[in-house]
Amino acid sequence: MFDDFAPKLAQVMAGYSTQIKEGDFVYITTSTLAAPLVEALYEAILDRGGNPSVHLRQPGLDELFYQKASDAQLEFVSPLGEVIMREADVYIVIGADDNTKALSGIDPSRFVKVQQANKHVREMLFKRLDGDLRYLYTVWPTPAAAQQADMGLLDYRAFVYKACGLDLPDPVAHWQSFRATQERLSAWLADKRHAEIKGPGIDLSFDFQGRKWISCHGDLNMPDGEIYTGPVEDSVNGRVEFSYPSLSAGTDVDGIKLTFKDGVVVEASAEKGEAHLLAQLDVDAGARRLGEFAIGTNFGVTQYTGNTLFDEKIGGTIHMALGNSIPDSRGVNQSSIHWDIVHGMQNGGEIRIDGELFYRAGEFMIG
Repeated sequence: MFDDFAPKLAQVMAGYSTQIKEGDFVYITTSTLAAPLVEALYEAILDRGGNPSVHLRQPGLDELFYQKASDAQLEFVSPLGEVIMREADVYIVIGADDNTKALSGIDPSRFVKVQQANKHVREMLFKRLDGDLRYLYTVWPTPAAAQQADMGLLDYRAFVYKACGLDLPDPVAHWQSFRATQERLSAWLADKRHAEIKGPGIDLSFDFQGRKWISCHGDLNMPDGEIYTGPVEDSVNGRVEFSYPSLSAGTDVDGIKLTFKDGVVVEASAEKGEAHLLAQLDVDAGARRLGEFAIGTNFGVTQYTGNTLFDEKIGGTIHMALGNSIPDSRGVNQSSIHWDIVHGMQNGGEIRIDGELFYRAGEFMIG
């Protein structure tokens, strides 16, 4: 079953998402569990004249590192990361976990040390994303990811297959049409300035004058499906009680409640994983501000999985990212974290733009 999964996904990745061309230096990083997709992608890149370089990680090494590393080792920055950020034409990351909870027992402060040490490498990535780097993140279904999603492996493979549009006669044509629809929405928002979001669990507002709404249609993530912007940093006010849990660095965080005043989180709590939430908020000054506000638009993603790649795309949801802004949106918040958290709008949630009803319960109301 799904014998064509890896070849079809590889063709979408190489032919549509990253548009590999002759001479491209393509860097691929993943775990050994994604071998079928790596092989298919390697072949697809060669067929297009690209030069693939693969970095395969052995499962378990991240857990070993965070358990054993000294402070100096946690703060060490590999020069390889800087070289790749400078030299790659295409950077592809394939998530393929053997244990989604492998890091759940790690002291959150150890993640903070690594995040802070590597901040400039992340800044290099975002700067190049605003320029000439073609970046793509996708996943390969593993038993651990299926278990995290409360699915059997076959059901999970079917879920990912559909989310990527691989069940359709022409997946590339699907994503091209998807892109046209979303770019129309982004264009409508271009000259607007203020958003109000209300519904079960949320009463929030922010300005976005001078910012840009970006359509995400499969060229940075696969699957994809969102439009996002960077809120004006000091304009966010209100509260949200997130209806979806979040998995951050192997830690389940659920029942997250945030209150914003003039852009800053002034109250925060969680029913589960509160220590991790508070530690992330205190990573740096920018961690308490929103770097992103987005609307999920992929109705092929039908349920929560514990993987942000899918969860933030669920049709009928919104999500917000604490921390670093994405430069394409013209946001200027700086932080070593970028943590997306999802909230459902399916039960009557509304978004008004400059007072006009733009979105209700998953449906865009503009013509």
